[in-house]
Parts: sequence; C-alpha cells; structure tokens
Amino acid sequence: MIREPDVHICEVAPRDGLQNLDMFVPTEAKCALIDAIAAAGVREIDAGSFVPPKVVPQFADVDAVMAHALSHQATRIGALVPNFKGAERAIAAGVENIYFVISASETHNRANVRRTVAEQVEAFHAVRAAIDARPAAERPQLMGAISTSFGCSLEGDVSEAAVCDLARRFAEAGADEIGLADTVGYATPTLVKQVVAAVRREIGPDITLRLHLHDTLGAGLANAVAGLEAGIRRFDAAVSGLGGCPFAPGARGNIVTEDLVFMLERMGLSTGIDLDRLMLTREILARHIAPKHLTGHLHEAGIPKVLRRAA
Repeated sequence: MIREPDVHICEVAPRDGLQNLDMFVPTEAKCALIDAIAAAGVREIDAGSFVPPKVVPQFADVDAVMAHALSHQATRIGALVPNFKGAERAIAAGVENIYFVISASETHNRANVRRTVAEQVEAFHAVRAAIDARPAAERPQLMGAISTSFGCSLEGDVSEAAVCDLARRFAEAGADEIGLADTVGYATPTLVKQVVAAVRREIGPDITLRLHLHDTLGAGLANAVAGLEAGIRRFDAAVSGLGGCPFAPGARGNIVTEDLVFMLERMGLSTGIDLDRLMLTREILARHIAPKHLTGHLHEAGIPKVLRRAA
C-alpha cells in the first residue's frame, strides 16, 4: 500500500505557468513536460485551461494536451475553467479535477472572466448540477478557487470579509475543495494565517483548503510555511517558478516546486516527489522558453549533499 505524503503538491506549470508567456509552447513540449512531472511522482497536475483561444492563445491545443495527460493513470489531471461552457468541455474531456475560478476582487473578476462575482457564483451552481447529473464514477472533483484572496493589483487590499463570503458561497454550492490564491503575490505570513483561520471559521472543518501562492515579492516560501502552521497540507506550485495572470498587472511566477519540495523534505515532511527527476523538467522548458522566465534557488545552487544523504 502506497503511503500518502504529508503534503500534497499540485503542479500548475502546464497551465498557470504557461498562460502568461508571450510565445506559444508546442503541443509536444507541453506533453513532454507533463510526462516528466508525472514521472517525478507528482500526484496532481493542472494541465491546461478550457478557454477560448482568442482569449488565451496558449491553450488552443488544450484538447490534445488533456488527452495525452489523461494517459497517466497514477496522476490526477485537472483543468481550470472560467465559465460553464469551459466546464462542459472539461467534463467531456474526462478531466478528474475541475478548478472553477472566482475572484474576491470584483474588478479582477470582471477583467478575468468578464462577469460579476454574483454571475460567476450562479455559473458555479450550474457546473455543480452538471457534475451531479453524471454517474458517480464519472464525476470530477470540483474546486472553488478564490483568486486575489490576499490582495489585488487592480483594487489593492481585498477584505477578509469578501474572501470569507465567497468561501461560504462555494461551500453552500457544493465545492469539494476551496483554494485560496495569492494571485499577485501580495501575501505575508501573518496575512496567510489570518485569512486561512477566518475562512476555516466561516466554512467549518470538513472542506479541504489549499493554497496557491505566487512569489512576486519574494515571500512565497515563507507564506507556504505560514500555511503549514495554519493547517494547510495542499499547495499549488510550478516548476522553474513559471506563472502569472494575463489579467492581473504585475503578477509574477508561482512558488518554485523544486524549492518547495526541498524545503518540505528538509522539514521532515514527505511529498512523494523525486526531486532529481523533477529537476529534469528544466531541460524541457529551456528548449522553448527564454531564461528570464525560469527561476529557482535549487537550480542555481544544486541539490545539497545533506538531502542526498537523507535520501
């Protein structure tokens, strides 16, 4: 029997990592990246987004990429959807996790999905109903993702009350999980603890929470530790720190998966991820993506001998 890791990491480079690039990454490269991530033992991959190509051209090939990703039986494959139509496409493709995004910032929500928060909540209800209408064995998990949970580059501060209200509406609508996203990287450890605690009080103990952190201001790993101290055991991250939001000015990359795995393992927390194999993803990315987009302290320093001895 395979032991569950202490911390679950969802790799988001194939979706969040690529969506903000100014070049199209070839389909075969995306598939090779997903293969390498799965081979490293990552148990969940956010493999793309079902959005119109005119909005995010990077995902014009999402159907082909998803079909390939779903060949990995040991890894759950997910997709971000901005609306009901996108969810219909994701369900038809057979994805196992659907991430439905609503922003706690009304301004960002309108920029991101061209709808009000209220309209987006109604769409989430419709997605939940569509999933529930399917046979139980064919129902994907449905996560309600709250963008700008810790601040917005368009509005500035986002109130704790707005985040909690949206979390409550997700919970009441039947979300299987709720994600709190630091979309533009404004969070601090103190703020992470405050918002996580407030949301937990709002929705109760039964719904799983996860954190989606960006490293815009260099506080990403510190915020991950704060999340751990607040009880979070599920995180999103991107290999080589790729990432950004086309509709959030100033947004920078996600926390670096390689650095996060190293930190967690050194803290005595298992991730189930083979760090040596995960490091190989840089070779795939470097063939298609400019070096300025690729970050990571572990890539610069190399894997310290202390971890290799522990392994």
